[in-house]
Amino acid sequence: MLSPHEFATLLLLQDAPHQMDMVRDELDALLERQLVQLENLASGRQLWSLTASGDSTMKAIKRYS
Repeated sequence: MLSPHEFATLLLLQDAPHQMDMVRDELDALLERQLVQLENLASGRQLWSLTASGDSTMKAIKRYS
């Protein structure tokens, strides 16, 4: 079960990944659940994104809301 903060983090990550703060406890929990991943870009930056599992989780949540 996702906490409200984890759910909000997934929503923000899906809609605005460039606005994510890299130091968030919620991201660690979502990473542990394999709902998000940290990508290393060619520019040297890192970017959080949803995994396939995270994306399907968000689609299921939106379908029932």
